Amino acid sequence: MHRFYLPPDECKTDAFFLNEPEAHHASHVLRIRRSEQVTLLDGQGSELLCEVQTCERKRVKLKVVERKSIPPLPFQITLLQAIPKGKIIESIIQKATELGVARIVPLLTERVTTRLDDDRAEQKNDKWQHVAIEAIKQCGAAWLPKVESPITPAEFLSRNESFELPLIGSLQPGSRHPREYFDAFRSKHQRTPRTVCIWIGPEGDFTEGEISAAQASGALPITLGRLVLRVETAATYCLSVLNYELLAPSA
Repeated sequence: MHRFYLPPDECKTDAFFLNEPEAHHASHVLRIRRSEQVTLLDGQGSELLCEVQTCERKRVKLKVVERKSIPPLPFQITLLQAIPKGKIIESIIQKATELGVARIVPLLTERVTTRLDDDRAEQKNDKWQHVAIEAIKQCGAAWLPKVESPITPAEFLSRNESFELPLIGSLQPGSRHPREYFDAFRSKHQRTPRTVCIWIGPEGDFTEGEISAAQASGALPITLGRLVLRVETAATYCLSVLNYELLAPSA
């Protein structure tokens, strides 16, 4: 069944129109027809089974047949991702969405070659959020992760955000397997953490200063194995590990 997306305030009624980009995709690419059933996601936990009432060039009207409310995951993962070269960040956002992150914060670290002024940063943010929207349509996720505007690690740390288990991927000596930190948390709290963040550096890793600042804020260094992973591989690996630990059944 084809899936579409509309923001929550645009699909509150029992009948509504897809916005122009979604309508164009529905009628010209997917070629849906009247009376066909489709799924609509609002990114905030609602999954709507809809029937196509009309399907014109730029106007597709849907009627709600059934509404489902999908609860969020019992944990929230924030991905703090250094921006890699080219369009690799788009692939990372896509995979992160499929792996259930709640938020993605693109980081302008010292070794990131991309530099953005305010206008370009806003354009990139809009594009990256659209990548996340396309990803939930593909995988069927009911909750849309928020993609924030790019900031420096120092700017993020200045917010003083708190996470029950903050982690940082590190090539430095002394990094530990993430399982050790999860076991320690479960032993102390008798549950898994509800808020987790993971820092993923750029090609060449974070600088020593950036790692020190993140660790001073509480981030725990984790090893990603004996091999040096590409940025996108490191992000997917870490998020997969987090999902495995956070979704594991209680002993």
